[in-house]
Parts: sequence; structure tokens; C-alpha cells
Amino acid sequence: MSIEIHTLAPVAMFVYNRLSLTKKTIAHLQKNELANQTPLYIFSDGGKDEKSWKKVHELRKYLHSITGFKEVHIIERPENFHLAKNITEGIKSVLAEYDRIIVVEDDICTSPVFLQYMNQALEKYAEVKQVMHIAGFTNLDIPQRGDTYFTRHMACWGWATWKDRWQSFILYPSRDEALAGMSQDELNRIEYDGAFRCLHTLDMQPITWAIRWEIAIYKQKGLCLSPTHTLTRNIGLKYGVHFNNWRIFGWYEWDRPFRIQPIELRDVPLEEDPTIEAMNAIALKDHGMRYNLLGKIARYFYLKVKKCL
Repeated sequence: MSIEIHTLAPVAMFVYNRLSLTKKTIAHLQKNELANQTPLYIFSDGGKDEKSWKKVHELRKYLHSITGFKEVHIIERPENFHLAKNITEGIKSVLAEYDRIIVVEDDICTSPVFLQYMNQALEKYAEVKQVMHIAGFTNLDIPQRGDTYFTRHMACWGWATWKDRWQSFILYPSRDEALAGMSQDELNRIEYDGAFRCLHTLDMQPITWAIRWEIAIYKQKGLCLSPTHTLTRNIGLKYGVHFNNWRIFGWYEWDRPFRIQPIELRDVPLEEDPTIEAMNAIALKDHGMRYNLLGKIARYFYLKVKKCL
């Protein structure tokens, strides 16, 4: 189903000091068919110390050489905002000018059809308020179910939303305020009955933006459109805040090539599919980590120690 795109969404990209990853992310975006018609806003976070500032300055020098987009706007933070504040403030500033937005971080390589899919989905569901989030990533690989499906689960490795949906986003200062009004059944569902333990991030300071958005979607009974095979690939988990020695302890099930064929946006029922949700529970278990023998042993003792704390 071909959808006429009336308004191309701007891309907001968030970077810190990882030059090699940023270059790869930009290179993949530039290969998108709609790149030269798309405004790009890059929010460059400031350094934490002299060493990190050196890398930040090196990265910013590269940012000013970027071409291949309709416009390139570089916003250089004068201090270290931290990822959550950089993203939420950046989204807020872009949505002050536009009614929709596509978001990527500095370690998300996108398919050549990523921008086309995002813009068509943003157009198709612009007036369907229940749809709050368009995901480019999925843990699943189920092309036999068509090209897209709906879920309550928010995948944030390349995503999009609208200004009016983002207004539901709240900067909850504490776990209690974030979970206020949610039933135990809802809490079980958001964690897939313990398979995907994401609510522990509410104990972090600052609380991650992603869990706040996930909760906002649940509270609004919103839906997320996802492709049945991923359109993005995260190349940064070994380097960033999600550091994990996955080559030693196992592998990530989702670490696979992205789809390069265009997405066909057929009408999909505006509801969760219980069969797909059951697949999600399996795919999200241990955040997609599939441990080898060494990993299983290390995890066993880690959980033992954690239980005693």
C-alpha cells in the first residue's frame, strides 16, 4: 500500500563522544532515499572532564562536515546534559517547530528504507491517537505475519512519534510517581511476567527517558507499530551505558542484518496480538541475551550475590 507523504519528519540525532559509531550512523542515514529531503538536527552533549571534552571537540569537528541532508542543524551543549536530558530537551525543541519527529542515537545503523517507513507510518497513523510510537527495531523475526504488527512494547533503537502523543511524556522524579495508578496486572504486563525486567531502571538517577516513555504509552493504553523484521541495528552496546561482554558470555539474539526491502503498510488490527506478545516474552527474556556455558555460570553467581545484597 503506497502512502503519499505530505510532510517529511525531521530526524533528531543524539551524540556524545563516540566518533567512529557516529560516522557509521550518519553513513547509513545518508543512504536513505529521503535523506536529501530531510532536516537533520544533531544534539551534541558536552564532556564530563578534560579527556571526554577532547573527544567531544573531535566529534564536533566532524559534525560540521556532514552533508547529504536537506538541512543540518548542530546544537552543541555547553556542559554535560547526560543522555536522558539531552534527548528529552532535544525532542522538546524540535517538536516546538514540527508536529512529528524521528529519533536516532549515535549507535543506530538504519536500513535504506528506514526513513520511508517512518514517514509513511507517521502519515498513515497521524490521526489515530491510539498509535503513539513507530519503532524501527523489533526483537522478533516473523515476516510470515506480514510487514508490521502492533504491541504495547516500545522499542527505542530508531523510532518516531507525534507532538500530541509526546505530550503524554512525563519526567517522573521517582518510582512511586511513575507507577501511580497502575495495577499489578499492568506492571506484570509491562515486564512480560518477569521475562523483561525493565522497571528496575526507575531506581536509577536520573531515571532513563525510555522507561518513562514506555510507562506513558501503557498509561494511555497506547500502541506501538513495529516491523516484523528489524530496520535498525544497534552497534554500540559494547561501548556505552549498556556495556556487556557479549562475545565472552554469549550473544544477542537480535544482532542480525536489517531488512532492506520496503515496508508495505497494510491495515493491521489496532490491538495487541496474544500470539505475538508470547513471542515477545521469549525474545525479550534477559534483554535478548543468549548465554553460553560461561555466561550461564557467571549469571548464576551474579544472581546469587545480588539476592544477598
